Amino acid sequence: MNAPLRRAGVVILVLFGLLFANLNWVQAYKADDYRTSDYNRRVVVAQYERPRGIIEVGGTGVATNKVTDDALKYLRVYPRKEVYAPVLGYRPVGLAATGIENAENDFLSGESDKLFADRVKDMFTGNNTGGGNVLLTINSKAQETAWKELTGNERGVKRGAAIAIDPRTGAVQAMVSMPSFDPNPLVSHDEKAASAAYNRLNKDPAQPLLNRSTAETLPPGSTFKVIVSAAALQNGYTTETEIQAGAEYRESGAVIRNAEDEVCPGQRIDLKEALTESCNTGFARLGVTLGRDKIMAAAKAFGFQDSQLTVGNLEGSGLPVAASDTGKIANADGSVDKGALAQSSIGQRDVRMTPIQGALIAASVANGGKQMRPYLVQKLLTPDLRTIYTASPKTLREPINSQVAGDLKDMMISVVENGTGKKARIKGMEVGGKTGTAENAEGADDHGWFIGFAYNDKGDAVSAVCVMLENVPGGHASAEAARISGLIMKAAAGQGGD
Repeated sequence: MNAPLRRAGVVILVLFGLLFANLNWVQAYKADDYRTSDYNRRVVVAQYERPRGIIEVGGTGVATNKVTDDALKYLRVYPRKEVYAPVLGYRPVGLAATGIENAENDFLSGESDKLFADRVKDMFTGNNTGGGNVLLTINSKAQETAWKELTGNERGVKRGAAIAIDPRTGAVQAMVSMPSFDPNPLVSHDEKAASAAYNRLNKDPAQPLLNRSTAETLPPGSTFKVIVSAAALQNGYTTETEIQAGAEYRESGAVIRNAEDEVCPGQRIDLKEALTESCNTGFARLGVTLGRDKIMAAAKAFGFQDSQLTVGNLEGSGLPVAASDTGKIANADGSVDKGALAQSSIGQRDVRMTPIQGALIAASVANGGKQMRPYLVQKLLTPDLRTIYTASPKTLREPINSQVAGDLKDMMISVVENGTGKKARIKGMEVGGKTGTAENAEGADDHGWFIGFAYNDKGDAVSAVCVMLENVPGGHASAEAARISGLIMKAAAGQGGD
């Protein structure tokens, strides 16, 4: 055999060897990935041969199915459209799901190991059993109230978020983001129409696809003073300890003034009254006195810098939560920037917080210092409605002890009864909270915040809330957030009337 033929034979053998190796690689290692790929059309058609599990709130389906006459037998339907969209997300044809539809996709589709027995049963019966059902923690009255009050707010605000949590368990009672979106066009079996609908939403500068409750971080303003108060109480201060205040405070180029001239104009004020009045100069001075490390440590203890938290199933995945952050509060050489520390201590400068983090701060105070891990999935049910999972509340962290929690509770109740949070008051309930007005871009209206909690007439902490309104026109940005918060907590507690 001449040399060219030998070389050709060797090349052919090598190519066959590579082909054989690739075939084995695909069969042994990649087959499952290809089989379950969202781009595998045979898999897509097969997924729509059986009904997807229902997602329920209070016994009502908020993600259901409708039988069609096209190639994909079942169409996903979202009856309440925008109201639940940030929680539910959507499950488009041939693409990845979002929200709870994504976090619980295996269970809803029937492919979860939890439903193995049902699949085996189908092999013998010939049935095509649907996916499992997911029961959410959401309180429908609280959710509907949050949506109605947020979208119909009295200040004409177009962007914001509201979230309520049961402080005792971490169960999410309401989660609303504004503006929201209608998921129904996104799950259309007409994939070109669905893609066009998505592109319109994705290009919208108002970002309706963004879940502002969990994924947006903004300066929290004076709500951050609760964390600074916690740091003080953990380091020898009491609610009656007097701190320096005054009409103006200058520190390393930063100038701190109070929202109104009548707020803490004197040189000294006790800690409780400082929070009640929301004394900027007092808290800015207090933060500098305590020092950067203690402020950052207190914030971290409450959950700042946590980039791993999800809210969904306590034993699985969920909606990702963006990390709240204090910023470095440092000069270029790493030394403490006292001007930045003064501004950070009133929730400005580089401090950023998600609404869910705000609700967790209030919930920790209301729950005696224990912060429960937030969750959205209460139960998982098989297609024949057998319960195979029920959430068992878990402590996430303990940022403060019971003594500090009790002091903060009294201080925050004073804010609502005597100070800046009066609009959050609920007849027949004990309510505490903290307002926050946050400056942002130059020339833009301030953001308005409120974090708070409510106790029923039995002394049980029944709800903790955070409402955030972006760019509130007309000043006093936090007042409307406080009003909405009170109504959400009232609904979550099941209290009717005035």
